[in-house]
Amino acid sequence: MSSSSNAGVATTVVDGYFKFLKFLIAFCLLAMVILVFGNVFLRYAFNSGITLSEELSRWFFVWMTFIGALIGLREHSHLGVDSFVNRLTPRGRRVCLALAQTLMIYCSWLLLSGSWDQTIINLEVEAPSSGLSLAFVYGIGVFFAANAILILVFDLYRVVSGKLSDAELVMVKESEESVHGDPQDTAAATKH
Repeated sequence: MSSSSNAGVATTVVDGYFKFLKFLIAFCLLAMVILVFGNVFLRYAFNSGITLSEELSRWFFVWMTFIGALIGLREHSHLGVDSFVNRLTPRGRRVCLALAQTLMIYCSWLLLSGSWDQTIINLEVEAPSSGLSLAFVYGIGVFFAANAILILVFDLYRVVSGKLSDAELVMVKESEESVHGDPQDTAAATKH
């Protein structure tokens, strides 16, 4: 196999993995809706409820948030202030991005080691209503940090090796419109 076909396979696998993560987010959201509204309906209609509902819906929310942040990290769709970085030369942007990536890798390592410790400590601790291990809650920190470190190391490699174009050196968006596309810019572009 050539290196370009290996890169194509790797890209396909990574894209499939992140599609699966998006499916997990949808599953967590659906489960939260079913648990919360089902519990509300049972309380008002039958004066009973699902004991696990509140606890599991919180867990799903925590997992959904961390997985969403992971997808945002990969897609570089987090909001940030780029006014300083935009005034730098391409070399200055490259240095700032490498420094930022290194700091984020360090922060992710701290999150990984702390979450790992908490997961091990809470392995035998049971949640009050479900009886499930609280390691499920703390384990998302391990999952997030391990994946984030891989993403950040890959991005740092691209920065250091010069594989990023000058336009890609700013990995945050100043406003939400620049993430999703400003509707006015889209309308103006279609008129011309």
